[in-house]
Amino acid sequence: MNHRVARLMVAGLALAYEAPRLTASEPPPFVEILVAGTPQSRYAHHGRWYIEALKGREYAIQLRNPFGVRVAVALSVDGLNTIDARQTSATDARKWVLDPYQTVTISGWQTSRTEARRFEFTTEERSYGQALGKTANFGVISAVFFKERVPEVRTADQGARSQARQPAAAPRSESMAKRAAEDYAATGMGRRTDHVVTQVRLNLEDVPAHTVNIRYEFRSQLVQLGILPAAPVHDPLQRRERARGFEPGFAPVPPSLR
Repeated sequence: MNHRVARLMVAGLALAYEAPRLTASEPPPFVEILVAGTPQSRYAHHGRWYIEALKGREYAIQLRNPFGVRVAVALSVDGLNTIDARQTSATDARKWVLDPYQTVTISGWQTSRTEARRFEFTTEERSYGQALGKTANFGVISAVFFKERVPEVRTADQGARSQARQPAAAPRSESMAKRAAEDYAATGMGRRTDHVVTQVRLNLEDVPAHTVNIRYEFRSQLVQLGILPAAPVHDPLQRRERARGFEPGFAPVPPSLR
């Protein structure tokens, strides 16, 4: 079976990425979600993997080929193919090609042969899927790996790009936090970035070698699902009930008044 695929080609640029330490019995993951170059923590819950979506932050998807042959990876975000935004089966999807043992980073939606638009955690209302009218599969990142049927000897391309660090989020007011609890995570189309691709043909195996599905939600939804603990509740009235009239000693002078 021949599949038309997209092969990631980035000339002269590679990400100096140090993989997280793993035990001898724990193989490196096929897929990592990176924010500012750092893999996001995964949480196992009811047979699924979850990560926390950081609203307003750009992210990238790192793919690793652990096999000794080339693979083609069907990669979707919110049910949309990251190459052409179509909704198809994994078999029929256009795919990213990785050489044996290669690791590449896909940083955004491929909008042309030379450019991509960065993945960005946002709300459903501001998402790329909402803009396209394709809203059935928000909150899931899926990667399906197909091995090449007849391996070829090729020189591995350097396919990863460095990720720009994003500024830390500013503190939010209580009303903003309440509104945020009612938002659900999705992926938007962010800023443009250079991302050159070319197309090749591969003869792929019919059955996928591996499938990874990752759900992402904002922290408030992860708390509701019981995946993360709730933040301590600070009750101003209880604090005032613990107030006392006198403490020993003298009145201190604040540094600003000295």
